[in-house]
Amino acid sequence: MSARILVAEDDPKQANLVRVYLEREGHSVLVVGDGRTALEQARVRKPDLVVLDVMMPQVDGLDVCRILRGESEVPILLLTARTTEDDMLLGLDVGADDYITKPYSPRELAARVRALLRRSGVVTAGNQAILKVGDLEIDPGRFEVRVGGRPIVLTAKEFGILEVLAGEPGRAFTRAQIIDRAFGFDHYVLERTVDAHVMNLRRKIEEDAAEPRYVQTVYGRGYRLAES
Repeated sequence: MSARILVAEDDPKQANLVRVYLEREGHSVLVVGDGRTALEQARVRKPDLVVLDVMMPQVDGLDVCRILRGESEVPILLLTARTTEDDMLLGLDVGADDYITKPYSPRELAARVRALLRRSGVVTAGNQAILKVGDLEIDPGRFEVRVGGRPIVLTAKEFGILEVLAGEPGRAFTRAQIIDRAFGFDHYVLERTVDAHVMNLRRKIEEDAAEPRYVQTVYGRGYRLAES
């Protein structure tokens, strides 16, 4: 089923872009342009997820986040142009579940939204296509992976990494990008931890983990998922 998403963004062009991509995912999207209205609509409409721009008129996104977190457990994704560690930690302190820095890819934002909805228990399986690469099938909505029709049991981190790679098959992601997208605010994850998770993932989905067909190493860069 679709989720009800409240987007608070004062830039009309950005707001419309976010709305279009989230509606393509099958969600019902309400866009507001200031923090005060965001608070009012969040209280009235009880959305499944809130996307907040940090810099907004009347009440900024951090204050909106702090207030909402004191009233509910709704998942909150911050949009911010601030990239310092202090800014990210401040987002954690006020209760955000994840953040994305500007400029961002709309596909990345949609993937972050899917991940937050899945973690919060909102069912969105009907809106997401199953990705197939050879005998590998990835169903993000149902949190399922199959190889040759056989179900594969993955840990949450293994699935998170695979989901990031599956978002853009053929694209090489650095380890830092994988950490950022798969684990959100958990920036204490080390880059070598990604290698360990990838090794375990390959053991589960590859016929020969030493010669991977699906999760490929891009030397000097990171990892990618083979294209269909």
